[in-house]
Amino acid sequence: MRQIIIFRYYFFRLVLLIFGLISFSGICFSQTIIIALGDSLTEGFGVSKEEAYPYLLEKEMLSKGHEVKVVNAGVSGSTSASAASRLKWYIRSQPDIIIIALGGNDGLRGLSVAHMKKNLSKAIELAQSEKIQILLSGMQIPINYGTEYTDSFREVFHELAELYKLPMIPFLLKGVGGIPSLNQPDGIHPNPEGHQIIAGTVLKHLEPLLPEIN
Repeated sequence: MRQIIIFRYYFFRLVLLIFGLISFSGICFSQTIIIALGDSLTEGFGVSKEEAYPYLLEKEMLSKGHEVKVVNAGVSGSTSASAASRLKWYIRSQPDIIIIALGGNDGLRGLSVAHMKKNLSKAIELAQSEKIQILLSGMQIPINYGTEYTDSFREVFHELAELYKLPMIPFLLKGVGGIPSLNQPDGIHPNPEGHQIIAGTVLKHLEPLLPEIN
């Protein structure tokens, strides 16, 4: 009799565990997890969390009926050198899509374009090995860095998109970069209005990658 009671107890616990796992799996698979991996432009330097483009992006997609969660993985000052190591940490959350928006600080610091390409390639290959969809964000820098450097810098992102067959945002700061009224006094970081435009730019290229709305 005691053995029967013990058996029923553990059987009941096993059933609860199985139903719990099924329920958890349903939640995970119904929601698209998006990681926005970037620098201060993504983090939202100088603006509140709710004013940065990743938050605005999630809000807009939810309003359209998409079941998504956008994780702001921006770190001010980061360069492409940190891309792969940071990505390894975020892969633990099993994201569906990763927006890679790095390289701006490489350009502003005049770092090697070849090294930037190698760093970004490493991150892209890591994500692809985990079957994660990548949306690559293109970057540009001011022409005062010299035509040769600015051209080669800009082209790296297009080369990577072609090489790895990636969807791409041609320029993250389209309609924002170089416009004083849409940037903070430093002329580099977007203000709240600028982030709203960035969110719209990202959404245009991200939405086609999302599951269809039921």
